[in-house]
Formats: sequence, C-alpha cells, structure tokens
Amino acid sequence: MGVPYIPVRGLAGTDVFERRDDMMLAPNPFDPNEITVVALAQNPDVAILHGLKADREGNAILRRFGEDVMVAQASRRTIVTVEEIVDKVTPEDTSGQFISSINVTAVVHAPMGAYPTGVPGRYPRDDEHIRRYVNASASDEAFQAYLDEHVMSLTEDEIRARFAVPSAK
Repeated sequence: MGVPYIPVRGLAGTDVFERRDDMMLAPNPFDPNEITVVALAQNPDVAILHGLKADREGNAILRRFGEDVMVAQASRRTIVTVEEIVDKVTPEDTSGQFISSINVTAVVHAPMGAYPTGVPGRYPRDDEHIRRYVNASASDEAFQAYLDEHVMSLTEDEIRARFAVPSAK
C-alpha cells in the first residue's frame, strides 16, 4: 500500500508486540482513548510461495487460505513453486487463491515442494518430520545437523527417493 506502518486490530492486550520490534502500542489518532498496535510495513525483496498449479505466463493458484497474495504484492520479486504446470490458470479457478502473473517474477515446477507440510488433495503433512525440524531449530548445531542429514548431503535423486517426490523431467 506504500505506507510506512499500518494499524493492526486484535493484537492490543496481547504480548505479541513485546516480542517483536516491528510492532508497538500507539494511540488511535481518531480516538485518543483507544490504544492499538501499529506494525511496520513489510516489503520483502523476494517472496517464495508454494501453490497448486501455475501456467507458463505466471498466473497461479495458491493455497486457499492465508496471506500469500498480499505477501506477493508487497514483495519486490515473487517466486512461485507449484505442484504442476498447466496450460492456463484463470481467476475463475476455485481450487485456491488466484495470483496474477503481474505479481509473479518466476514459476518453478516443484512437485512435493511444500513437504514436510502438506497440500490438501495432494499429500498430507508429515507431522513426525515437522517435529524433527522444530526440535532441530533449538540450536544452531542441531539445525546444521538437520540440514546436513536432510538437505546438504543428498543429491536431487536421493531427495526424490527419500520423500517420494516425482521427477520433474
């Protein structure tokens, strides 16, 4: 929207802003008796989002709920990874949220690209693997070991075999 900050309803009275330096309590300029939370505008250089499908023009269908379209619009560049590339995607497709090619910089065919989270109708989330990931994030050393085991030491073919990812070829 081109603004430096935005008021956020629903967070006043919580401790969220105490843990975040991009939010603060402030008086409502239209009602000095009301306190609200204001959040610093977020304008990422790059957003990477995963969707159900896209066409070669960059039109895509993203997950049904969430703020992915808004994140894409706020970002300087947006890469959309998708389960499949199709001939044409239109706003009339009701399988998820439509995002126009005007907000998409690049599309990447990435079957199973949301793993270990899931894609409804495609594959479920892997709760056990998510637990391993969360536990590994407790320290830099544990996370590096996780990356070494599940990402860095594997070839693309090994990743596909381990997680049953279909070949993009």
